Amino acid sequence: MNLVKVFTSLTTLAIPTAIAATPEAVMRPQEWSAVEQIYVHGDIPEVQGITTTASFPISDYQPEQVIGNALSLLQPQESWSLAVMLSVIGVIILFGIFTIVNGSVKLNNGFSGNKVLRWSKADVAIHWLGGISCMVLIISGLVIASGKFLIEPSLTDSRWLGIINSAINWHALLALPFIAGYVLMVIKWASKQAPKAYDLKWFASLGGYLNFGSFKGKHPDAGFANAGEKLWFWTFAIFGFMISVSGLVLMYPESITVSKDTANWMLVGHLISAIVIGAFSVVHIFMATVISEGGMENMVSGYCDENWAKQHHNLWYQEVK
Repeated sequence: MNLVKVFTSLTTLAIPTAIAATPEAVMRPQEWSAVEQIYVHGDIPEVQGITTTASFPISDYQPEQVIGNALSLLQPQESWSLAVMLSVIGVIILFGIFTIVNGSVKLNNGFSGNKVLRWSKADVAIHWLGGISCMVLIISGLVIASGKFLIEPSLTDSRWLGIINSAINWHALLALPFIAGYVLMVIKWASKQAPKAYDLKWFASLGGYLNFGSFKGKHPDAGFANAGEKLWFWTFAIFGFMISVSGLVLMYPESITVSKDTANWMLVGHLISAIVIGAFSVVHIFMATVISEGGMENMVSGYCDENWAKQHHNLWYQEVK
């Protein structure tokens, strides 16, 4: 009995001592893990109004039928590219050769020093509004139409992408200034471009711009505008209208809604107009800057030399002298 009491006493003393020796468990804040509750209602079809019945949606959209006439004309891309290139670069080469062979047309009596007002300041401003924008559009259009075949093969993808994007941006940027200049020129200058009987004689002698054979030294009659300038004006008026309308349709398809066939024909008309205007623009620039001595001054100061007026626009000079 005494042994039992002694064992019980020893056990009672030992248990608290063992508990006291055990390290106390402490919960540290950095070991806590927050609990998040996320409700994703989108996972429940009924909440989003989505039917729970599986079915394949069938669209009512019917593809627009395309006749294909315009598409067949647009298919030979290389041919269009070559035509656009030749209308600019080809004509530059031809007129460069012509200038070397023929030379420029000099004033028979030289410069007199006397000036005659030919264009107002407003006329000069309108000319350069349309002229500068037209030149930028020709260059950027040449890259857009012919660059894929002429430029891209010799460049890396990144460089070609930069060039073609720049060309597209410049083309879009100068489109509206060109249209504004075009409208102002046609309205303001049309009255001076009426055909006359003597224009046929101007064409017969090629305007007196040939320095050889029976044509040399001939200066046919001409009013304010000679027959060549009238031809350029009315060509620009007709094809400028075509390129402006087709360009607007191609630039703003969301605002100007047309059928696919119409859009394709607009592209065909735009390309044809670009070829014609590009070729005539090169001729116009050559005639004003290289071939006709004293011609460029007309659209810089608005004045021309008196001898230039007598030689190239004699009937007009008689009216204003």
